[in-house]
Amino acid sequence: MPTPVLDCRDLRKRFGSRTAVDGVSFSVAAGETYGLLGPNGAGKTTTISMICGLLGRDGGEVVVDGRPIDVGSTDAKAAIGYVPQDLAIYPDLSARENLRFFGRLQRLSGRVLETRVSEVLELIALSERADDRTSEFSGGMKRRLNIGIGLLHRPKLLVLDEPTVGVDPQSRNAILSSVADLGSEGLAILYTTHYMEEAERLCDRIGIIDEGRIRAEGTRRELVGLIGEKDRVTLVAGGSLGPAARALASVERVQEATATDGRIELVVEEARSLLPRILQEAAAAGAVVRSVEVVEPDLEAVFLHLTGKALRD
Repeated sequence: MPTPVLDCRDLRKRFGSRTAVDGVSFSVAAGETYGLLGPNGAGKTTTISMICGLLGRDGGEVVVDGRPIDVGSTDAKAAIGYVPQDLAIYPDLSARENLRFFGRLQRLSGRVLETRVSEVLELIALSERADDRTSEFSGGMKRRLNIGIGLLHRPKLLVLDEPTVGVDPQSRNAILSSVADLGSEGLAILYTTHYMEEAERLCDRIGIIDEGRIRAEGTRRELVGLIGEKDRVTLVAGGSLGPAARALASVERVQEATATDGRIELVVEEARSLLPRILQEAAAAGAVVRSVEVVEPDLEAVFLHLTGKALRD
């Protein structure tokens, strides 16, 4: 296996008598978006603050791009682009001026800096507003600029801490699309959120964190498998529903098939890959299928199972 861009092992942090992070371990590969999913107060921000070397840890280690990270490791931190939950921009400066300022802090200068500023403005869709003061920007535009600042120096790891908090749905969708594009281009992304739909949309793997511990980790399908839930398929159909249900019950990975009034209800493993076979068997048995609905178990059910609480509790 290739060396991960981020490898954190057994991270621990206490604040007085309270344990905020208790043995957190995970890794993120190049081109992978890893979601740290948990409610407010679960330990997400404390964990990423230690990963970025902004907060000292009581135990464990962090390696980014092959180099250990700690509070004092200035050069090693250059591999990280950190986008904090709170906006880190100057309202009296334009978007371009903000990017220039933060680019200089990243040791960029001259033509390299100007080229990179233009590239990032295009990437975050702010080229047309580049010279406007950011105090005039909407919340979504400020969030996009915040992300752009983290990308200026071409980091190997981009850390996004709740990047869509307080933005309108349109801006939120634009941010999520931008993050998805960055992951597809090979950037390793650590994404913290307490929005379930964001994790389902963006993340290749997800770590569910609660009370400072990783409760489970894996792909969406792997996590759903932990609670034994299966996909549910509803065929709205006419014709010979009883014979069709019996035929479908014998299909591999179909665990249940029941004919009801105008419907066939199925419980299926990995239903989407089996749909062509289901439709073929139903038609062969005399059913005339008018519509199909597939309901897959979601991460909310997993989270409730593992923690006993809703995500935003």
